[in-house]
Amino acid sequence: MPSMIDRAYKVKELVKPGKALIIYGPRRVGKTTLLTEFLSGTKLKSKLDSGDNIKVRQILGSQDFDRILEYASGYELIAVDEAQYIPHIGKGLKIIIDQMPGVMVIATGSSSFDLAGAVGEPLTGRKNTVVLYPIAQQELLSIHNRHELKERLEDYLVFGSYPEVVTARNRKDKMAILEELVSSYLLKDVLALDRVKAPGVLLDILKLIAFQIGSQVSLNEIATQVKLDVKTIGRYLDIFEKAFVIRRIGGFSRNLRKEVITKAKYYFLDNGIRNAVIAAFNPLDSRNDAGQLWENFLVTERIKKWTYQGTYGSFYFWRTYGGQELDLVEERENTLAGYEFKWSDKKKPKAPSDWVRQYKNSTFSLVNRDNYLDFVL
Repeated sequence: MPSMIDRAYKVKELVKPGKALIIYGPRRVGKTTLLTEFLSGTKLKSKLDSGDNIKVRQILGSQDFDRILEYASGYELIAVDEAQYIPHIGKGLKIIIDQMPGVMVIATGSSSFDLAGAVGEPLTGRKNTVVLYPIAQQELLSIHNRHELKERLEDYLVFGSYPEVVTARNRKDKMAILEELVSSYLLKDVLALDRVKAPGVLLDILKLIAFQIGSQVSLNEIATQVKLDVKTIGRYLDIFEKAFVIRRIGGFSRNLRKEVITKAKYYFLDNGIRNAVIAAFNPLDSRNDAGQLWENFLVTERIKKWTYQGTYGSFYFWRTYGGQELDLVEERENTLAGYEFKWSDKKKPKAPSDWVRQYKNSTFSLVNRDNYLDFVL
């Protein structure tokens, strides 16, 4: 990926002695690029290895003090790419941090369920964790102005914003990259789990989710359609979320009896991946899911914005049994903000009456094609 796109994170600002910097994120979003660009510009004596390397795996996964310290000796910075492949990686990094004061450590990993479990407890208080997503609209401002972002909006809605996709020269290349991402990478992390034995079923579940963007998902319905039990469906969806494929958003309620909270909505963390799962790359004017793509795009761009700004809070949707609803509700520091997303400009919606009545100090905003950049940048 060309380095001219400024990513949200600057590794040199995040890496510190005595702490491991853990960079999570889906495969192929630029974690390795971020790492190698930093290493090429640093004056620190550094060592870069990959969890793909069997020897590195054996050493850092050994929990053997002597072997690990011999491996790291003489360096000011140890960097491990694809660290999710190394068993007990957290304990290995902890040995380096504890026994070699002043040494800096960076590890990247693509599947958070592996890496989070492996590094979480051993590195309590000794790590700084960040998540890198496909390229955000705010990152694209480094190469496009606001007018150009709007001109390219359809491209982002259909093909998403993985680095290779953004820089690909034509539609054919974009489609090929996304199909490769889904078939070779996206499912690879998920299938690496011992208990997942049926790749075909996983894709079937993802397809069903892809067609229900913006709608409440019934796990019972999915279970019936793919002939699995509800618990298994829930577990697979949880794995997809931890592998950075989808994001679950629950219903918001302050105990109003008429508010719906039993089901959740699911969004793909990239529009291009969603469209690749159902093999639908046709232009917006010839498809009937433009509103769904719009909602998915806005929710995921908002997630990226909050993540990169370090904003803490929660996302929900809101719906009553009477049919009043908001596409997104944000709760942070005891404030509530409700949003309605509109792709077509037929009529300007008003705030739902139950929302205004029940949540008097909340706000309501319409996000459309005219003002969306203010929402995501």
